[in-house]
Amino acid sequence: MCRVGCGSSSACLPGRWFLFWHGYKGGVGRESPAGARYRGAARMGAQSLAAACGALALCLALTGATNPGFVVRITQSGLDYAHQQGIAILEKELAQLKLPDISGDFRIRHVGKVHYEISRLDLRSFNLPYSRISLVPNVGLQVSISNAFAEVDGNWRVKIYFIRDHGSFDLKVENVYIKINLKLGSNAAGKPTIDTSDCSTRISKVRVHFWGKFGWLYNLFYGAVESRFRNILESKVCENVITSVRGELQPYLQTLPVTARIDDKAGIDYSLVAPPTATAQSLDVDLKGEFFSLAHRSTVPFPPLALAFPPDHDRMVYFGASSYFFNTAGFAYHAAGALVFEITDSTIPKDMGFRLNTSTFSAFIPQLEKMYPDMPMKLRLSAPSAPFLNIGPGGLLLKPVVDIQAYAILPSSSLTPLFLLSLTSNVSAVIDVKSGHIVGNLTMGRLRLSLKHSDVGTFQVRMLQSLMNTIASLTLLPHLNERLAEGFPLPLPDRIQLSNILVRFHQNFLLLGADVHYQPREWR
Repeated sequence: MCRVGCGSSSACLPGRWFLFWHGYKGGVGRESPAGARYRGAARMGAQSLAAACGALALCLALTGATNPGFVVRITQSGLDYAHQQGIAILEKELAQLKLPDISGDFRIRHVGKVHYEISRLDLRSFNLPYSRISLVPNVGLQVSISNAFAEVDGNWRVKIYFIRDHGSFDLKVENVYIKINLKLGSNAAGKPTIDTSDCSTRISKVRVHFWGKFGWLYNLFYGAVESRFRNILESKVCENVITSVRGELQPYLQTLPVTARIDDKAGIDYSLVAPPTATAQSLDVDLKGEFFSLAHRSTVPFPPLALAFPPDHDRMVYFGASSYFFNTAGFAYHAAGALVFEITDSTIPKDMGFRLNTSTFSAFIPQLEKMYPDMPMKLRLSAPSAPFLNIGPGGLLLKPVVDIQAYAILPSSSLTPLFLLSLTSNVSAVIDVKSGHIVGNLTMGRLRLSLKHSDVGTFQVRMLQSLMNTIASLTLLPHLNERLAEGFPLPLPDRIQLSNILVRFHQNFLLLGADVHYQPREWR
């Protein structure tokens, strides 16, 4: 906690009047000893106040920082894969560049004015054989393309006085170097953004082969044509890059779900809490990572903890799901009133050898048979508070507290309460990723029961231990695991599939690693 004194400037005002009165009451231009002493103290006080205000600003800055509940880390291998997909698309788009006709006039000494026209330029191919993507710490990404080459053909026409000629030409552009800087950010909706902050293209070599009758004419306008063509192509390449980033890459990033609806009760907030951060090894994206109730979103009463991400780089992408992420799930479902489960005789398998009725329970609570003879029962399980789990190197552990209210179902179908039990148990989970979803399977330890209230008199709760263990393992646990098998969606943009899954438990978070496969759309 930060504590700073003299938080208001008005609190320091009386000292100014003290300095004025005691420092100068001896006369104009003459300072009393008391004033000198106070002025020294005031100087020290001002320095202390400045230091205190600096500390206050630092405290406010630190307090305002928000830890993510969920982190996505893209490693260099992941960026390399994304870069391969992007370069393939860029190569196809550059091959479709529309180049304008070129025409002009120039004078040749002792010859006169020469008029030329270059038309029907057809860019047959544009090849990007060597390229790489680099992380620029605290800035973004840089794509460098080298030794690119292109082939163009078209028609030419020239006029010098009464001499006219025309034909076709083949043009080869070689040693093309392209550098693209990409700036990453986030918008007001919490979605990632990307734009081109800089683009430059340099063409080292242009070779032209003209086809026609008068070879001596070709060299007359080659220099002018080569220079203009070089400038046009250099500008067109960067125009296309900017258009491609804004028209293809940016809309694709927008497919990353900011909110993911899970069911009719809850959703997940995957909005960015800060712009993506480039480091020397990876690109990190901090997400809110918070479940919320669809009916009423309330403030989560506990903060997310900082995640100490390990330096793993074997997979293309890593997901860090904090304990906060999972605990907000329990909070959201509890707030939505969804942590309620009812067990009746119809949910008990027929081959179990017992029925859920007062006759079965009278073996442990004899007075039931007298009070409610051979009546069906209902057990209503509910969580008095949101469950809270812990994640550590040993795995994911949960110790839920569940209230079990037992009812007798009267002939009129109305319910009468019998007893209220409190149930606790150690629960562990196995986590995996399937079809882009975090899935789980729970294993429940032995139940521990205690009696909270009884409407049928006293009885030995421990006598019910085995029976309640059996009922919970046959009904409650399969119900929970069926839901967890459906899983919760990971924050993935469109057409992404994960493979080679890695699952590791760390202090306060679950680490999921995966390789990525992108399924591109059919090129039109």
